[in-house]
Amino acid sequence: MQVIQIIPSISLVYGGPSQMILGFSAALVRQGVNVTILTTNSNGDQGQKPLDVPINKPVFQDGYQIRYFPCYPFRRYKFSPELLQWLYQHTNEFNIAHIHALFSPVSTASAMICRQKKLPYILRPLGTLDPADLEKKKLLKKAYITLFEKPNLAGAAALHFTSNQEAEVSKHFGLSTKDLIIPLGVNPPVKITEKQNIYSGSSSPRILFMSRIEPKKGLDLLIPALENLLTKNINFHFVLAGNNPQDAEYETKIRHQIEQSIIAKCTTIKGFVSGESKATLLQEADIFVLPSYYENFGIAVAEAMVSGLPVVISNQVYIWKEIEQAKAGWVANCDVESLAGVLSLALQNATERKQRGLNAQQYALKHYNWDNIAEQTIQTYQQILHSKTL
Repeated sequence: MQVIQIIPSISLVYGGPSQMILGFSAALVRQGVNVTILTTNSNGDQGQKPLDVPINKPVFQDGYQIRYFPCYPFRRYKFSPELLQWLYQHTNEFNIAHIHALFSPVSTASAMICRQKKLPYILRPLGTLDPADLEKKKLLKKAYITLFEKPNLAGAAALHFTSNQEAEVSKHFGLSTKDLIIPLGVNPPVKITEKQNIYSGSSSPRILFMSRIEPKKGLDLLIPALENLLTKNINFHFVLAGNNPQDAEYETKIRHQIEQSIIAKCTTIKGFVSGESKATLLQEADIFVLPSYYENFGIAVAEAMVSGLPVVISNQVYIWKEIEQAKAGWVANCDVESLAGVLSLALQNATERKQRGLNAQQYALKHYNWDNIAEQTIQTYQQILHSKTL
């Protein structure tokens, strides 16, 4: 089976949803699928230099190939005429396309090409059909949907959602396109044997936030919730890990807010982490927290779970029901009082934290396993191709 994955960018600047395609493609290859990724060299929208990668040449890794194309004339919107030209010329070499992201010109045009060339395609919205996300640039998106995305959605073989709740809340615009629920995967944690003293020798329970520093992540709830705990003499050590090259102003605002807060004395700000530093943070934490206002999956949550961490999340992280049922953590409402209450419960019961961490790891290893996800996806591909031949 020849599968083409199309995504505007796989740069780390755009976070986990873009990076997941690498683990996904490697897992498909292990199941015998031939995978080509089409993407651009985009590396941010705020003046960052493009990725230093070969252009329109196959880059082989983990059994699949990536082809990067330059962004122009609208670099900010990750548009690439060369990518679209290549796709148009090579469409007949593939059995199915898996297109990631809506409201991105290169994804939109790719779906249009697939329709014209009669190549079956799946669309993964990446949370863009969430009502909260549709409110951003509302009038522009309404026009864009009418002109471009609605025909693309109607012509898709399926819509790939990463959680049941994402599928339930997403706008379908009266279309009957099939919903496909396939979660994202995570790799088992790397065991770090050498201690790095990240938490400054603190003996208090360690709370880790590790995600993009952006408004939807709920830091405006988390910081006052942590302040609330300190005023009640509930001790902890907080680590803030992550950055946001796309919105450095907001990242600076959060840093200043923490520095001027009573939690400054028990907080470590790490910035962006990866590799061994990231693995160490996960390994040495006691609780992972992500009180997002909306999150179609929450790859950072799944990474924490597979590392054996109990998670404290909001009920707008769309895998919250699974976490609640598995007793893999605690779920709060999107308000300061509820979040503070849930964190208080987690911080004051070490035995329960440990048990829920074990539950989280067992659930993640089973349900967020890349090989299982690849197998489920391949079955869907085969069903789509079979129905096409009938």
